[in-house]
Amino acid sequence: MTDSQSPSSQVEQARELFFVQGRDPEPWIAPHISRSWRRSLPVDPRGGECEPMAVALLRERREQAMRLLDCAQPELDGLAEHATGNGCVVVLSDASGLILDEIGSPDFLPKAERLALRPGAGWSEHQRGTNAIGTALAEREALMVLGGEHYLARNGTLGCAAAPIFTGRGEVAGALDISGETVRVNSHALGLVRMAAQQVGHRMMLSEASGHLLRFHPRPSLIGTAREGLMVIVDGRIAAANHVALELFGHSWQELLDLDAATFLGRDWARMERRRSLLTLPGGRQIATVLERSARPGETLSRGARRQWTPEDSAAAPPPDDVQPLLERAVRVLNQGVPVLVNGETGSGKEVFARRLHAASRRSAGPFVAVDCASLPETLIEAELFGYEDGAFTGARRRGAPGRIREAHGGMLFLDEIAEMPLALQTRLLRVLEERTVRPLGGGQGVAVDFDLACATHGDLPALVAAGRFRADLMYRVAGFTVALPPLRERADRHALIARLFLESGAAARGLRLEDEALEALAACPWPGNVRELRSVLRSLVALAEPGDAIGLDALPANLRAMPGMPAAPVPDTTSPGFGGPPPLVAITRQAIAQALQDCGHDVAEAAHRLGIHRSTVYRHLARERGRRPGG
Repeated sequence: MTDSQSPSSQVEQARELFFVQGRDPEPWIAPHISRSWRRSLPVDPRGGECEPMAVALLRERREQAMRLLDCAQPELDGLAEHATGNGCVVVLSDASGLILDEIGSPDFLPKAERLALRPGAGWSEHQRGTNAIGTALAEREALMVLGGEHYLARNGTLGCAAAPIFTGRGEVAGALDISGETVRVNSHALGLVRMAAQQVGHRMMLSEASGHLLRFHPRPSLIGTAREGLMVIVDGRIAAANHVALELFGHSWQELLDLDAATFLGRDWARMERRRSLLTLPGGRQIATVLERSARPGETLSRGARRQWTPEDSAAAPPPDDVQPLLERAVRVLNQGVPVLVNGETGSGKEVFARRLHAASRRSAGPFVAVDCASLPETLIEAELFGYEDGAFTGARRRGAPGRIREAHGGMLFLDEIAEMPLALQTRLLRVLEERTVRPLGGGQGVAVDFDLACATHGDLPALVAAGRFRADLMYRVAGFTVALPPLRERADRHALIARLFLESGAAARGLRLEDEALEALAACPWPGNVRELRSVLRSLVALAEPGDAIGLDALPANLRAMPGMPAAPVPDTTSPGFGGPPPLVAITRQAIAQALQDCGHDVAEAAHRLGIHRSTVYRHLARERGRRPGG
């Protein structure tokens, strides 16, 4: 090998040695690629397409990985901005290499589809040989696989960077990946995906922790950010730790887990609770620590997000949460079998509340099944909810489908925008709720179901009942207990919420700070789009800032600087009986999607996120406008 040879020619030489001559290729390629090629020998390097996973099975796998999906969503959104601008896609897989979600450049998505880089496809090494997702999972480290380094010849045009996501006990939970044309993926992409994977692991630790949580870092200002060390202590022993903790203490997971906490923290470690303390490491180095307690297993611990960028505040008590008292009351009634109705403006976090409700309820171990009644065509919602038998209608899948209600058995069914459910289906749903039996389309025996029910709407159900658009008996059934989520402009915890979302938007990873004036201006805004709009603004601020910047008032969009606290323009209440002549729903939807696409520079993922709908809904809209099917 000579220095003048290009990387691509070195890879070609390595492929010749390994695949043709059967010799060791390691002098020509990276050691992790050589190891992976040897592990991949049972795979046919000329292999073709693998059969994708059935939709119902993928849905089940996604439900099983819901905590991973929830914790990874902010990173998926953040990486999507980089990926879209560079003609790439971002992929999230579970620990087996099964792709759970994908988002990114509309220009590259069709090619990704052709290469089976899509949800439901398996990318473990034993399925596709050497590839960034499968090899990162096998090697347990972040890495790149470029061009011909892929084991399968058909993937030779891909460039991929992936990093594994670890739990606090060192188990692999999944992987994040950036993929595109080979020239589009470089060490910068690898750094981004590595940092994002660490943030997902950090968030998963916070969501799963029980017992005591120790936060620490040599720089006190970083406590409460994604760069802090975390250690979970249960019954006096170390139960979990993140990668920062391993680095600071100089131990592996195997060496650290299950040790007596007093070994590191001293006999009186429990007295550190709620106080800032200095801990001396074995080498004499001192670090700042904050010890918190989780009230019960599985409860999300506070993130200390009240103005986290100052050392003093990072050790303060948990931030106030306007939603927590509502959640606690809702859990009590839900656990007694009483349905919960969540009412709130668009973007106020109704589904997030429902997921928190499920996670804290008696059936948290069961599935959380969400159905958006507004996004499903009227012709499909009945089959989606109640399931169908083989041959129940034209285009029905062979062997039928169980339906979302049956999938929610033993867990929670969440019906979002229930006010949009057609009247005929309201009758069927009422019968299911009364009889606790669901009968699929096309006949068949009724199946007993048992689930907790939560519904959400931004409309006024009594007004819809008065207008004849919603059944009164169904309203009384689903609104056993009503939760009114406050809009963002009325929340007393706005400052803490803005600070937390700022950090989650990637600010912590890039060392960004939010100045007091900017925080006050953001808190004073009316936010007609509520938390969803706030997230979009914060992501834009983070994307435009340079690493280490202090974001001040001048960095905010002009409309936010010019009109702090200005009341939002009134929105006509289309659910009111007195509201006359509303435009057709289809026209409203078409106009909203078109406007969102224009505002987002035709970034499909961002438009879908702003509207609170799935990307597939936007793609279907684009396909109808172009007169062709998606991907055609």
